[in-house]
Amino acid sequence: MIVVVDASVAVKWFLHTQPDEDHTEQALKILEQSALGTLQLLQPPHFIAEVAAVLARLKPDAANDDLLDLMAMEHPVLDNPASYATALTLAKRHQHHLFDTLYHAVALQTPGVTLITADQRYYDKAKAEGQITLLSDWVA
Repeated sequence: MIVVVDASVAVKWFLHTQPDEDHTEQALKILEQSALGTLQLLQPPHFIAEVAAVLARLKPDAANDDLLDLMAMEHPVLDNPASYATALTLAKRHQHHLFDTLYHAVALQTPGVTLITADQRYYDKAKAEGQITLLSDWVA
């Protein structure tokens, strides 16, 4: 199975010890399944940069080590004109940030792939597009 996880899910891998962080168990399960090879993660080109930006803000003292861990994961990246065009269409249609819609576009451009997000606001806007699920609803 192949999925796209956005930054809202990936940062939970590094914030799982914080008591106010929801759904870290599901996020860590995705990471575990990826490491075991039972789940493949496909990402847009800005994935590392966006996760690193959040980590720099939320965990500045550990951000460098977390970035190295994230980069060591080496997930395939989908970087093609169709994904950018789809992301732009989604951004305009839903009045939402392009970086968020690019994750969804990667899923929509890849048959059978689903975006897993913890971003309730984006999910509520874009769920009718398909190929998206909330982290809280995701079942391995």
